[in-house]
Amino acid sequence: MKTALITGATSGIGKSVAIEFARHNINLILCGRRQERLIELQHQLNTKVNVHTLCFDVRDKERVFAAIDSLPAEFSKIDILINNAGNAHGMNPIQTGNLDDWDAMIDINVKGLLYVSKAVILTMISNQSGHIINIGSIAGKEVYPNGNVYCASKHAVDAINKSMQLDLNAYGIKVGAIHPGLVETEFSNVRFKGDDKRADTVYHGFDPLTPEDIADIIAFVVTRPYHVNIADLIVFPTAQASSTIINKKV
Repeated sequence: MKTALITGATSGIGKSVAIEFARHNINLILCGRRQERLIELQHQLNTKVNVHTLCFDVRDKERVFAAIDSLPAEFSKIDILINNAGNAHGMNPIQTGNLDDWDAMIDINVKGLLYVSKAVILTMISNQSGHIINIGSIAGKEVYPNGNVYCASKHAVDAINKSMQLDLNAYGIKVGAIHPGLVETEFSNVRFKGDDKRADTVYHGFDPLTPEDIADIIAFVVTRPYHVNIADLIVFPTAQASSTIINKKV
């Protein structure tokens, strides 16, 4: 059986990927900041596969490496890495942007992804195998008003993904990115800092993607034969044509 490490596993896409992977008999290392949610998900899935939890914030470099170094022997060979942890904070024009929001997005979306990848890649290289999936965004392919630093952070993910493909090619490691459009998760609640009414309007008038949709796609990607690598994939709800063009009925 393969083992997958998933960051941001306590909600949204990460949680759905964990549930879907368990259906495919993939052992799980679930990572997140909310210990109680990790334990709850572990209890839900450990009757199907072996599950280990790691509670840390991807922004904390020392904690990232210490947590992954602490893995017991049975979880030490990581076959699949899902770099899912990420957030958007605020939606202001560049001139009124909040510096703390900028730091949070760069630290989580870019530096956190790099820290976790660095901690896992060396083992994959020694094994001459592995599969890394980086969760990007349509914001990494285009920009939109007031998206400035969030878009920049996801453009960085796109560039890191492509660079990983080049750097890790010689070691037999598969690398790919999934770039979703609008997925109904806690994403907008975080971006709008708890303004649930504003967050809910993002998904009104059309059928957005669900975390389960993305999890199903990721499961398909990681279960392809070894010689097949899905390197870069944009996924929209049918109603969405770009970051700003959405066919809403109301």
